[in-house]
Amino acid sequence: MTLLVFAAHGLGLLLLPSLFIGLLNRTKAVWAGRKGPPLFQSLFDALRLLRKHPIYSQVTTPIFQLGPLVLLASALVSSAFVPLFGGRALLPFTLDFVVLAYLWGLGRVALMLAALDTGSSFEGMGASREATYSALAEPVLFLALGALGLATGRRSLDEMLHVNLSTLDGLVIGIASFVVLFIVVQVEGGRMPIDDPTTHLELTMIHEVMVLDHSGPELAFIQYASALKLTLSAAALATLINPMRGSGNAWATAATNLVLILSVAILLGCVESLVARLKLRAIPQYLLAGFIAATVALLLAGWRVGAGA
Repeated sequence: MTLLVFAAHGLGLLLLPSLFIGLLNRTKAVWAGRKGPPLFQSLFDALRLLRKHPIYSQVTTPIFQLGPLVLLASALVSSAFVPLFGGRALLPFTLDFVVLAYLWGLGRVALMLAALDTGSSFEGMGASREATYSALAEPVLFLALGALGLATGRRSLDEMLHVNLSTLDGLVIGIASFVVLFIVVQVEGGRMPIDDPTTHLELTMIHEVMVLDHSGPELAFIQYASALKLTLSAAALATLINPMRGSGNAWATAATNLVLILSVAILLGCVESLVARLKLRAIPQYLLAGFIAATVALLLAGWRVGAGA
């Protein structure tokens, strides 16, 4: 059974990120009145990039080449702490969510250093914006995770996501946490309304500008790592609202979680199609909405614990 779990997890890591991005792009295409690319187009693109030879600027150092590798490694290791199919994570332990957050932070810093290593002020601008908005999103994320831990009495991520939604206070905590995590997904993945992953307008680019000099396999690593982090975030969101979690039926839980992950992709596609990109000065206000939701969840969880005592 353990071998089957590892095999399913590995297969999910291989195929789900490409399917997630494909469904997201297909949703955007439908809203735009287009047919859209194949669902596994990003996988085909990655295979094509892996066959190409990277090109390096004369001003870059080994830091530029290490950035994508560190980003990919951090994303792959973090996948062991997220319940991809709604049950137990692959390697859960106490306070694993802290390791998860800082693994993603490590990958982000590596990518920022690689961007700065090009000597381009343009990429330095993107790295600066990335650092700013990530610093604003981090306390929001930990407030929400703290609320979930307080509400469930658990200290590992897969157990913290099992909030009892059948009570009014549990439902409010769950909804507030979902809102916060959805905002963090948009920040971490560089999606609308925080950033437009398809733009090349210099004044608005954040994530995309940092990878302009990467090519070949290294660009494939960056694209796959970004898709994987989006998928893992969606898996956490799906587990939070999965009605089958805790039912004892692992297959039904996994199938429901898979459907919910793909539903998050559709939701992201709808948001990106219907909501305009925020002005840079409005992004902190958007993150403030997540901070308020996280604070509400934390206060309600504290009240719930106090009332129970």
